[in-house]
Amino acid sequence: MTSKIIGVGNYIPPETITNLFFDQHHFINKNGESLKEANDIIARKLKEITGIEERRYASEHQVTSDLGLIAAQRAIENSKIDPETLDYIIFAHNFGDVRFGTVQSDSVPSLAARVKHLLKIKNNFCVAYDVLFGCPGWIEGVIQANAFIRSGIAKRCLVIGAETLSRVVDIHDRDSMIYADGAGAAILELSEDSSGIQSHLSASYTLNEKDFLFFGKSYNNESCPDTKYIKMDGRKIYEFALVNVADAMKKCMDASGYTIDQLDKIIIHQANEKMDEAIVKRFYQLYDLPMPENIMPMVISKLGNSSVATIPTLLTMILDGELPSHEIKEGNIVLFASVGAGMNINSFVYKF
Repeated sequence: MTSKIIGVGNYIPPETITNLFFDQHHFINKNGESLKEANDIIARKLKEITGIEERRYASEHQVTSDLGLIAAQRAIENSKIDPETLDYIIFAHNFGDVRFGTVQSDSVPSLAARVKHLLKIKNNFCVAYDVLFGCPGWIEGVIQANAFIRSGIAKRCLVIGAETLSRVVDIHDRDSMIYADGAGAAILELSEDSSGIQSHLSASYTLNEKDFLFFGKSYNNESCPDTKYIKMDGRKIYEFALVNVADAMKKCMDASGYTIDQLDKIIIHQANEKMDEAIVKRFYQLYDLPMPENIMPMVISKLGNSSVATIPTLLTMILDGELPSHEIKEGNIVLFASVGAGMNINSFVYKF
């Protein structure tokens, strides 16, 4: 017994932000010193390292729950279900609703409760709650929904991943250039055949890795002395992910009952193109195999890193036929994986 995805939807915000947007930014290092490199060189290196040319920002009137609502509505329409039949709405995010021009996070009531309200669901026994699990939050929500369905607690669940990272970045930190906004959602229900989730794995590395991603002060101590923003130690994250994510992916793949040669696609969190390529190459090296061509769809060059939204956004794009070079057909085996703040890692193997 397992669960399967019966509908997907995403919302890609309308505002396209190219690397030229950052041309007039005053970038500072953690010691409060201005970076010596010109901004066009910083942007060029960003593209070389992460692959990011553009990213999407939400409109000024939108907050995270607004983006999540649109993705949820599209998933419901795609699945052709009655939303009153949902047993759970699980909303993965990290920073709540942060309105444009403010620095205050609003998470009460939960974003899931807000979406349920806006969907006008009358069923009081449709339980709505949020998941804060770093970038792997959407996958973790899917794993929880699968557990509810397999145990008989639920028959149908909506899992949303949405974020507006543009509202929580330090404009003086060049790492702010990787972040984006977006939303994706999926509806799961009991699978009556062999399709669906075949195996899953989650882990939290907190002993030494807890603060690789954290909330910290602006690098500009004069103009932003008390406000905190998302911060990261990129080198430590890269080194951590390269080893631990690949190992987790192998463990999850081996537990699925399928062999590596049966794997058709890998949908991995879109955080850094070079890092993702290195992770997948190492994953195949664990099987003494080279990384196959066209195994890993990537849209980070145009959409940036929208945290929990990257995977459901990408999945929807593939299933909707928006990526001509990638498709998922019935019977295909797909490995999903993510890594992020915590430090958390998770993965699941899925048969379509």
